[in-house]
Amino acid sequence: MQESLTETLRQVHLISLGCARNKVDSEVMLGTLLGEGWRHTDEPEQADAIVINTCGFIDAAKEESIDTILNAAALKKSRPGLRLVVTGCLTQRYRKQLADGLPEVDFFVGTDEFTKIAELLKSPPPQGTVLAKRTNYLYTDAMPRVNTLPGYAAYVKVAEGCQHHCSFCIIPAIRGRLRSRPIDSIVREVGDLCRQGVREINLIAQDLAAYGRDQGSDQLLPLLRELVKTDISWIRLLYIYPENISDEFLEFFASEDKLVKYLDIPVQHASDRILQKMNRGITQKELRESIRKVRSYVPDVAIRTSVMVGFPGETEEDFEELKTFVRETEFSHLGCFTYSQEEGTVAARLPGQIPEEIRQQRQQQIMELQREISAECLRRMVGKTMPVLVSGASSETELLWEGRLATQAPEVDGVVYLNEGKPVAGEIQMVRISASHDYDLIGEVLVEHSSM
Repeated sequence: MQESLTETLRQVHLISLGCARNKVDSEVMLGTLLGEGWRHTDEPEQADAIVINTCGFIDAAKEESIDTILNAAALKKSRPGLRLVVTGCLTQRYRKQLADGLPEVDFFVGTDEFTKIAELLKSPPPQGTVLAKRTNYLYTDAMPRVNTLPGYAAYVKVAEGCQHHCSFCIIPAIRGRLRSRPIDSIVREVGDLCRQGVREINLIAQDLAAYGRDQGSDQLLPLLRELVKTDISWIRLLYIYPENISDEFLEFFASEDKLVKYLDIPVQHASDRILQKMNRGITQKELRESIRKVRSYVPDVAIRTSVMVGFPGETEEDFEELKTFVRETEFSHLGCFTYSQEEGTVAARLPGQIPEEIRQQRQQQIMELQREISAECLRRMVGKTMPVLVSGASSETELLWEGRLATQAPEVDGVVYLNEGKPVAGEIQMVRISASHDYDLIGEVLVEHSSM
């Protein structure tokens, strides 16, 4: 057993990779560590411990995780006392392989045991230990957490795991089956965030529409009815599958001002043949009808989606169907991923695996198409006056501030650069849009403060 951590080892550098759901886990780890006397440093060279919360979803994410681990491990050559801990999905998925392949890592922690991070750093297990038991972990409002978004926005994770069986996806094997948090726990968390100055919450889960189904009934609407009673200004819904969008939900969504008119609706593909192979349980006709229905209730809604190209057996005809669907639907925001052949999934065993070069070419075509669509959508906003949540000084240049429209989600969508007026960080201010680019807008602050 390694010797116990002394009081002098107190600076931690935490790196969070992957999705927003993973980010919340990182924020819980950070809150736990700070509660035990650690200080966070942005400089890995100054850290006494580096914690890397990994993503293990697809090849590109795994490569990023491994590269990040190796970069951190290189620091140990000049700092032998540095402790390196790897947590998250990569650990959970490859718990048997990692200890042999990465001897520089002190220990590994999976997706269910990361809340023990401070205890483990204080009394480390033997070198190379992997702690990745399946405990059906469920986040609660009582857990310490440090919000790492700009202080006026936050993610709120309402469930863990997933109940879908998409043939390409390894998430249920990594994260387990759907486990929904109690409504009162979520409401308490949002109340706490409001008191901390948060104006916008972004609700996240693998599929928000499935929230509560593990307990016998759909609970998204009851949850939203409680959340709109809080003092939060904007409530955003991320990741809601199209087959689960009901008329009752849309009526409420359209009527409540606090529910920003933005939905993240993953579609994955538009070819019925590919959708069936993906085990998505929906057809292109049903996709079109679902999106048409959303827009009939909320004509100015911003819809983000994700699509996948290069799925096994995807023909040129299938790909052209997808391109036509994207062109005709005109999503406000779109992410396109190339298929990744992931061991342990049904799709990995399918015939007709597409060469990487073709997958990359198809991704580029979709993203070029979406660039044109986005540029046109943003051009239509020039001259309009719209509420913007001001984040602060721009990360791109000190000469500008930036913020986001209600139709722009944090970290994944574009921003509004503010070049005139008096922006106030954390306020929702009225901004006149003066110019547009492919994914971003430029505007002038007209009003210092807003009561929104």
